[in-house]
Amino acid sequence: MSVLRVCGESYAAWEFSTLPRVPQLRTTRFLLAFAGASVVAALAMGIPTDVIPNPWYQRMTPVRPLDVAMLPALSIVVGALVATYALPGARAFSSLSAGSGSGLLGTFAIGCPVCNKVVILVLGYSGALAYFAPVQPALAAAGLVLASIALRGRLRALARGCSIDSSPDQRGVLAAQTLPKRR
Repeated sequence: MSVLRVCGESYAAWEFSTLPRVPQLRTTRFLLAFAGASVVAALAMGIPTDVIPNPWYQRMTPVRPLDVAMLPALSIVVGALVATYALPGARAFSSLSAGSGSGLLGTFAIGCPVCNKVVILVLGYSGALAYFAPVQPALAAAGLVLASIALRGRLRALARGCSIDSSPDQRGVLAAQTLPKRR
């Protein structure tokens, strides 16, 4: 099992207790960044997948109810994660890659299985419908969990009042890197 090391303390990567209280989350700056980032995330995931109807893209398969449900859920969590970077004293931290990965997973999850060129190249048209489409709900869940874990790590660090720094320490280890469990 691995642990997440934030501000010199270790946390289990799977631990989901209540979110820490961070007073900076009630500021106008955070709320504006949260609203803007959530809208941008929804548009960035919804327009190319045609979950948000638009004249630029045409979806080959109908939009499923799961796609419609996951778009706002992913947008809200990714928006909150991005908004934590707008807080004073919150510098870059390795959860940025987790947030980007969750957005990418979410886009694959809510997208049309036969509109994805990579999936069609690897699996073919019938393979995309037979093998990739049933996996899309798991991708959506993984994207949501990944973004939630990254958000929780940032909120914990902000609640403890420690700076979130991406600079490595003297051993070359990032402050929020996944490390093997200590014995």
